[in-house]
Amino acid sequence: MSSLLKVDNEIKTKVDAFRERITSEAENLVASFFPKKLLELDHFLKDPIINISDLKEIHSDINLTVPDPILLPNLHDGLEAQNAKKRKLEDGGEDMDGSLRNIPGPICVTGTKVFVMPGGMMKSNGNLVDLIEKVKPEIRTLIEKCNTVKMWVQLLIPRIEDGNNFGVSIQEETVAELRTVEGEAASYLDQISRYYITRAKLVSKIAKYPHVEDYRRTVTEIDEKEYISLKIIVSELRNQYVTLHDMILKNIEKIKKPRSSNADALY
Repeated sequence: MSSLLKVDNEIKTKVDAFRERITSEAENLVASFFPKKLLELDHFLKDPIINISDLKEIHSDINLTVPDPILLPNLHDGLEAQNAKKRKLEDGGEDMDGSLRNIPGPICVTGTKVFVMPGGMMKSNGNLVDLIEKVKPEIRTLIEKCNTVKMWVQLLIPRIEDGNNFGVSIQEETVAELRTVEGEAASYLDQISRYYITRAKLVSKIAKYPHVEDYRRTVTEIDEKEYISLKIIVSELRNQYVTLHDMILKNIEKIKKPRSSNADALY
C-alpha cells in the first residue's frame, strides 16, 4: 500500500511524532484532566460569588442625572409664531409633500445630544465583569481540550471497509458529541459579547433620554439575566465534562480498537 503514495521519510517521522503527542495528551485529558475539571467546576458552583440570592447586590449605579426641565413661554401670533414655525420646519416637522403635520405639541423628539459623559467614561457592571473574567477562561479551555480529544479520536478511525464497522460508528458518535460541545461552548462566548453590546446600547439610550426610567430598569434586568446565564454556563461546562468523560470511558475499547481481529466475535 505504501508504494501507491510516496511519502518523505522525514515528514512521515514528524507526522508520527505528532500523532503520538496528540494520543498521549488526549488520553491524559480523558483520564485525568476531565474528572479534575468537573470537580473544580462543581466546587465553583458553590462559591458565594455565583450564589447571590438577592440580585440587587449585583446592580450597578448609572451615574447619569436627569437634567432640569426647560420651560418655554407660550407662543402667540406675530414674530414668535413665525419663529416657532421655522423651528418646526428645521426639526423635520414636515410630511413627505412638504406640508406641516397638524399635530399639537412637539413634532419630533430627538433626545439630548451627548458629546461627552458628565462623569467621564461610563463603567461596566464591575460585579459581572469580574465573574465573566473567571468564566471565559473555562469556556476557552473546554473548546481547546475538546479539539484535542476530537483529533485523537479521528486519528483512530480506521480505513473504510465493508462490515465490522460497529466500533467505527462509536468513534463517529464520539466525534459528533465533541463537535457539539465545541459549538455550544463557542456560543457562550457569543452570548457574553451580545450582553456587552446590548448593555452599551441601553446606556447610550439613557444618556440621550435620561428622563425615561424604563431604560434604566432595562439595564438592571439585563444585568440580572446575564448573572443567571453565567451560572447556567458554569453548570453546563461541568455537565459537559461529566458527559464526555463518562461517554469515552464507557466506550474506550471500541474507540481505541474499533475493529476486532475476528468479525464473528461481534455476534
